Amino acid sequence: MRTEQRWRRFSGGDRRRGPKSRPHNALTDAERKKALTLCNAPEHAGLSPKQIVPKLADQGIYVASESTLYRLLREAEQIQPRRAAAPRIVRAKPSQQADGPNQLWSWDITFLRTAVRGSFYRLYLMIDVWSRKIVGWAVHSTESAQHAAQLAELAVEIEEAQPGLVLHMDNGGAMRGRTMLATLQWLGVVPSFSRPHVKDDNAYSEALFRTLKYRPAYPKRPFASLAEARRWVADFVRWYNHEHLHSCINYVTPAQRHAGEHIEVLRRRRLVYQRARSRRPERWQSKTRDWTPVGVVKLNEETLARTQ
Repeated sequence: MRTEQRWRRFSGGDRRRGPKSRPHNALTDAERKKALTLCNAPEHAGLSPKQIVPKLADQGIYVASESTLYRLLREAEQIQPRRAAAPRIVRAKPSQQADGPNQLWSWDITFLRTAVRGSFYRLYLMIDVWSRKIVGWAVHSTESAQHAAQLAELAVEIEEAQPGLVLHMDNGGAMRGRTMLATLQWLGVVPSFSRPHVKDDNAYSEALFRTLKYRPAYPKRPFASLAEARRWVADFVRWYNHEHLHSCINYVTPAQRHAGEHIEVLRRRRLVYQRARSRRPERWQSKTRDWTPVGVVKLNEETLARTQ
């Protein structure tokens, strides 16, 4: 690094010569062109290589690794930020765990801007922590335990969740209201609360809200009406559950994981990579990408370990 800086300062350029010969396992010009064409296809234009690679694998296509696609896009000056801000990694400290759907849910409320300055709609969102599927949502003009209780009852009915389900939440009035707690007890749902003044105890819901508000399609203008806000959230939930390849569950959709379909999806991706390696083994320095399904998901792993 210091040598390069001296070159640029005293001789006005980078004097590194680079490799003298082309690597034997480099992509051909046709393969490079195909990779860039796929990255710039309409269905991939707004996605990063991390999203493109598993989508292609689902179609039985392998062209290059994520790092290679990033390099090609960087050389073509096509790497651009697609969000208003870089995502923040949230390290949750929960106290529950799940190894299947409908064992552990998380929920919270966030604000949606309205056309009236200082006034907000309330978005209620419930997410299955294991599968990341949104299992319930509602948009109201007010925040109340009654709205929360109605959402919990509807979500449990739709998902056919069994007694013993744990619902993690913050300490707001809608969460600790008598109507909400009485409804949870009637449903056989076990309430779990974040520690006071610890914002990352409910990190799964917070991460979901960040995905929602930093998605490129999030409206730049306030919602004109409650009906408009509900329509937009309905479209977001459909996209998130059925199209979004979630990075924390090995790039399958939450709906696929919730229904158990992710096992077959990941198996097919593994076969695609194995076939690609068998065709050009010299391009693989180690094992193929790990498409193993994500197992147990934990909330507050440190607290859980102390109590076992």
